[in-house]
Amino acid sequence: MKVAIIGASGFIGHEILAEALRRGHEVTAIVRHPEKITVKDDKLSVKQGDITDAATVANLVAGNDAVISAYKSDNSNTYVAATKATIDGLKKAGVKRFLLVSGAASLEVAPGQLLLDSPHFPAEWKPIAEATRDGLLVLKQDNDLDWTALSPAAMIQPGERTGKYRVGGTTLLTDAEGNSKISVADYAIAMVDELEKPQHIRKQFTVAY
Repeated sequence: MKVAIIGASGFIGHEILAEALRRGHEVTAIVRHPEKITVKDDKLSVKQGDITDAATVANLVAGNDAVISAYKSDNSNTYVAATKATIDGLKKAGVKRFLLVSGAASLEVAPGQLLLDSPHFPAEWKPIAEATRDGLLVLKQDNDLDWTALSPAAMIQPGERTGKYRVGGTTLLTDAEGNSKISVADYAIAMVDELEKPQHIRKQFTVAY
């Protein structure tokens, strides 16, 4: 499969890049700073571009079967603008499949209550959590793309690549001790699994141990 990964040099993006290449996909890494991509692979090409411009996005992703966005911003206006431009760019390029790295903060912890709105949600995480939530709301209004939004567990950290994870819907997954965790490597596995065998078209879902 030919897949473009936006934000492929980031914390989550670089693991998705590694997983996609590991499985033999032809990958276009779209980044702001190409020098941050140090992987060498015959099936990898690296492009620099502004994803807040739809025409630029269309040129960057043209010819791909799918696009995965791991773009990150702690400014809601910027994130929403990038999300809208990415959606429009994919449509201009004729790419139907779009997978979004979303956040755990947009998952429910009780009926009608998001993790973001919990009283103990860390203040330092709120700007990026709010930006990601707002971008997801934009995506959920789109009925033309075959989109999927994958939210991680509450804690996503470097760790072992086990290939094992549980799948949930829009409610935060926790283990028997009340913990909600996933390694970034296993999150990347879940994302590429969804890329290869779509199970959540026009849906948000989550993964955790």
